[in-house]
Amino acid sequence: MASTETTTDTRNAADAKAAGARGAETAGLEAGLDALETHAVSRPPVLRTLLSKALPPLVAIVIVLALWQLAYHFELKAHYQLPSPLDVWGSLREKWLEGTLLSYVWESVSRGALGFAASLLIGTPLGLLVARVRPVRAAIGPILSGLQSLPSVAWVPAAIIWFGITDATIYAVVLLGAVPSIANGLVSGVDQIPPLFLRAGRTIGATGLKGVRHVLLPAALPGYISGLKQGWAFSWRSLMAAELIATSPDLGAGLGQLLDQGRVGSDMSLVLAAILLILIVGIGIELLIFAPIERRVLRSRGLLANAR
Repeated sequence: MASTETTTDTRNAADAKAAGARGAETAGLEAGLDALETHAVSRPPVLRTLLSKALPPLVAIVIVLALWQLAYHFELKAHYQLPSPLDVWGSLREKWLEGTLLSYVWESVSRGALGFAASLLIGTPLGLLVARVRPVRAAIGPILSGLQSLPSVAWVPAAIIWFGITDATIYAVVLLGAVPSIANGLVSGVDQIPPLFLRAGRTIGATGLKGVRHVLLPAALPGYISGLKQGWAFSWRSLMAAELIATSPDLGAGLGQLLDQGRVGSDMSLVLAAILLILIVGIGIELLIFAPIERRVLRSRGLLANAR
């Protein structure tokens, strides 16, 4: 009996030793695979980052300015029709010294931000409704696509008739320009969600508003952010169209009104200065707000390399 117990103990010890060896071997194999899949992330030097990201745009700007100056020098257009870069800079400097330049920019940016926020509050639930309810999608989906392709300036005359020359006209045009883009972006993001994600969410009890918050919106985030970027672009363009046409002393003076001032006074330097400011603000919002958000989302999904 004692011999049998000794044999059994010896066998168990051998089995345990073999299991431990197999476990160590498996752990080593997993560690090796992890090492193969893990890429060492090192922060690039600041100088290299500046050269790779800042230098190309600066070179492009210098080339554009040089071509512009050459066109002015050889008088491809009369000087009153095509002023030099220095003339445009002089117009900007004049408005700065008057103390009105920042007020023009702030008026338009504040209007754009408020209109975009309202578009976000309307476009997000509308996009979810269209994406998840088939009868609504069949009824409204084509209309949203059509509204997205409609130039925003086409709404300005109708908005003036409806609301008069007021802020309501400007915000109505911004909403009509931005809401379809935001809604369609969210619909596109929802359509790209793997069905497995939705089934897994229902399995763990994420249904209704919880499913939307914890499963649907996070999974649709890349497409949603693209819709937000496009929605901002449409809202900014719509705002400029509304400010350019709906002008009144009762309304604050934004960049669109500044552009119209240059047109009325046949001041091409002021016109180009206003266009330059509109371009700078649009690019600045993209780089300071939307680009960091997009990089963060891509980094969280392991796609940062594609965002560089």
